[in-house]
Amino acid sequence: MDISFVQGSGAEPLKYETIGRAFDETARRFSSRDALIVPSQQVRWSYAELKHRADSFAAGLLSVGLAPGDRLGIWAPNCAEWVVTQIACAKIGLILVNINPAYRLSELEFCLKKVGCRALVSAERLKNSDYIAMLRSLAPELDHSAGQLNSARLPHLKVVIRLGRARSAGFLNFEDVVQRGSPSDRARVEEIGVGLQPDDAINIQFTSGTTGLPKGATLSHYNILNNGYFVGRGIGLNERDRICIPVPLYHCFGMVMGNLAAIAHGAAMIYPAESFDPAKTLETVDRERATALYGVPTMFIAELETPEFKSYDLSSLRTGIMAGSPCPVEVMKRVISQMNLTEITNCYGMTETSPVSFQTATDDSFERRVSTVGRVHPHVQVKIVDPEGRCVPRGVQGEIHTRGYSVMKGYWEDPERTREVLDEAGWMHTGDLGVIDPEGYGNVTGRLKDMIIRGGENVYPREIEEFLYRHAKVQAVQVCGVPDPRFGEEVCAWIQLKPGAAATVEEILEFCQNQIAHYKIPRHIRFVSEFPMTITGKVQKFAMRETMVKELGLSEERTA
Repeated sequence: MDISFVQGSGAEPLKYETIGRAFDETARRFSSRDALIVPSQQVRWSYAELKHRADSFAAGLLSVGLAPGDRLGIWAPNCAEWVVTQIACAKIGLILVNINPAYRLSELEFCLKKVGCRALVSAERLKNSDYIAMLRSLAPELDHSAGQLNSARLPHLKVVIRLGRARSAGFLNFEDVVQRGSPSDRARVEEIGVGLQPDDAINIQFTSGTTGLPKGATLSHYNILNNGYFVGRGIGLNERDRICIPVPLYHCFGMVMGNLAAIAHGAAMIYPAESFDPAKTLETVDRERATALYGVPTMFIAELETPEFKSYDLSSLRTGIMAGSPCPVEVMKRVISQMNLTEITNCYGMTETSPVSFQTATDDSFERRVSTVGRVHPHVQVKIVDPEGRCVPRGVQGEIHTRGYSVMKGYWEDPERTREVLDEAGWMHTGDLGVIDPEGYGNVTGRLKDMIIRGGENVYPREIEEFLYRHAKVQAVQVCGVPDPRFGEEVCAWIQLKPGAAATVEEILEFCQNQIAHYKIPRHIRFVSEFPMTITGKVQKFAMRETMVKELGLSEERTA
C-alpha cells in the first residue's frame, strides 16, 4: 500500500476488564514482590501491601459518602498516596481528576467546577505553592466545616482530604480516611468492583492548550489499562523490572505509561522525588538498581549534564521511554551510549489517545530508534491527511489522525469542542504533523500551530532544531516564529549552551550558512539558561513568542 494508513497488529487481544480487577490479579500473582518505592517517604511496599492500602482507602472514601461516578480530584506531586488514590478510585468507580500541581487559584477553581469534583485529595504544599491556604481562599467555609463542606464558590465539593501529618480545620487527613472504613464499607468495595464496566469513565485529564480554557479529556478503564499494558510490552517489562518514574503522575506519562504499565506486568514503581530532580533521579537509579527510566528530552539532558554524572552506577538500566515532546537525535544517541539504555524506546501520542499511538521497538535498528517514533501500536489505526482530509501517499507530510480503542470518550460535558477534534468516523484529529515511511515507521515533524510561514515558505521548527543540535556547543534549542513586517513571520531560535561553553550569534549563523535553506536560518537568536515550560517538561513556544514580541517591540496586528 502506498497511502499513509497503518494498522497495528491485533495478534494479542485487548483486555476487556477494569483497572481494579487487573490490579488484584497482579497483586495475587506477585504479592511479595516490590510494587512501590518512594525513598523520600521511606515507602517500600509489596504488591500485597499496596493492595491492602488501596482497598482500605477505597473503603474510607465510601465511608465519607462518595459513590461510583463521583469525581475525585487529586492535586499533589509524585508521592505514595497518588497511586493509592488512583487504584482506590478505580476499584469503586470514582472518576479520578488529575489536577496539575503547578495550577494556581483560578486554574484550580476552573477544574473543580468544570467537572463538579465532589472530593479533593490535596498536598499541603509544593515549593512556593501553599495548597492549604489556596483552598481556604477559595472555600473559607472550610474553617467551620466538620468533614462535609458547603462552599459558595465550590458548590459540588464536599470532602477535602489533605496529605501529611499536620491537621487543618475542615480537612480530613489521608491516613484517617485509610483507617476509617468499616467492615461493611470493605464489603461494598468488592460489591461495587463486580458491577463496574471496562467502558466506564475512570479518569479526566485536563489538556493544557496554549489558548483557551483547559479541556477535560475523559478516559475509560479500557482506554488506559490497555495502553499501559501495550506500552509496557513494548519495552519488554516483566515482574523483575523496576521503573524509575521522575515524570509527573498527574500526566499520562506517569500514571498510564508508568503506573499502569508497571501494574499490568508486575513491575516495581519507583518515584525518585516529588518533582523532577536530575541528581536524585540518578541517585535513585543507582541505589534501587532500576532497570527502566522514563523522561522527556529535557529531563535526560539535565541528567546527562549533572556534574557528578559519571559517579553514578547506571549499569542496571536496560530500557525506558523518551517521550512527551520530539526527541532530538543527538540526545537519544547520548542516552543510549552514556546511560546504558540500550533498549530505550521512543513514543508518540497525546492525552486524548490514552496516550501512546506509535512506539519504537527495543530491537529496532539504532537509526530507527533515534530518528522515528516507531510503528503504530497494536489495535490502533493511524492515517496522514492533507488539509482537505484526504489520505496522502507514504512519505508525504500531513496531519496525524488516530482511531481505535485508545481514543477518549470525549471532553467532559463539552460536545462542541469534542466535535472539533473527533469526527463521525471516530478519527481523533491530533493537530500534529507527521510522515509515515514505506516501511510503516512514523515521524512527527511538528505542530500545525507551530508551523512558521515566512514569505510564503512553510518552515517547520523541528527540522531547524535537529540541525542546531549538531553544533558541539549546543545543549538544547527551541525554535518558534515571531511576527515580521516584511515576511509575515521570521525564525527565532532560543539556545541553551552546554556548561562552560560560550558562543556568539555570528558563530551560530556561520554554522547554518550553506547547510540549510536561507529562509530557515534564524533571524533572531537568543542564548538562554532555561525555556518556559509546563510541569511535564514541554516547552511553551507561545510564551517564547510573547517574550520576543515584547522584546523586539513588535505588534501582532501590525504584521497580520
